Amino acid sequence: MKIAFLGLGRMGTELALKLVNDHELTVWNRTAAKTEPLVAAGARAAATPEEAVEGAELVITSLFGPDEVREVVIEPGLIAPDVTWADSTTISPADAAEFAAAVPGFVHTPVVGTLPPARAGKLGVYVGGADACRRHVVAQTVAPWAAANPERLREVDTAAKAAVGKLLANLALAVSLEGFREALDLGLSQGLSESEVVSMLGSTGLEFIVNMKAPFLLGERSVSPGDFSVDAIAKDARLMLDAADTDLPAVAAALRSLEAQQAADNGDKDLSSVVVNRDV
Repeated sequence: MKIAFLGLGRMGTELALKLVNDHELTVWNRTAAKTEPLVAAGARAAATPEEAVEGAELVITSLFGPDEVREVVIEPGLIAPDVTWADSTTISPADAAEFAAAVPGFVHTPVVGTLPPARAGKLGVYVGGADACRRHVVAQTVAPWAAANPERLREVDTAAKAAVGKLLANLALAVSLEGFREALDLGLSQGLSESEVVSMLGSTGLEFIVNMKAPFLLGERSVSPGDFSVDAIAKDARLMLDAADTDLPAVAAALRSLEAQQAADNGDKDLSSVVVNRDV
């Protein structure tokens, strides 16, 4: 298939690399240097989004957020009505409904997971759209993203429902991260070391986030560049708060910790900065 892939950030690059061997891939990114790994793998780089989508049978976008989607795709009317557009950007349900109304071929394809599972083909993927035929084609195309756990690739009948699924996943991530931070505060206040707290959190409800982020806390990995930035999860937390019709106090607490990291110039670092740099 002839595919245009727009947006080669940390996750977008990994998603595109999973497709380049099986399709004719043209890639675009605002920072042109970020196309180099894909070009080395066999893709063609385009200078503009318009050049990238010319003649494409499928357009895939992986941008930072809904505002960037509007700027790159919606406002310039980038995608023709007969072309399928699969967007993996994390957006709100309202954004998804808006984009589906604006572009008939819209299918929302958010992914659940960070860079290591992306490289291993172990992401979760929601494929949401009202057109079952387009949805099925997209699901088949992006199947390599979840190749190691195909049961985690799920088709849903609206783009908005796919957006909800992604926000639910990232809510669990943000709230668990805040729980890890507070558990460290509690344990250290009682004289435990960080490694002792990490050990005691094994086999608890926080085990997943602890296993994922303890290597950063214990100095085994650097928060720069990390896997998933503070800026990205903070943006997603704001989408959650905007989408809910009731208060989300746990998300709000997580966002306050993330915003403290942003204020300390840690926004581009891994979200584990919330536990690594608790003194900010």
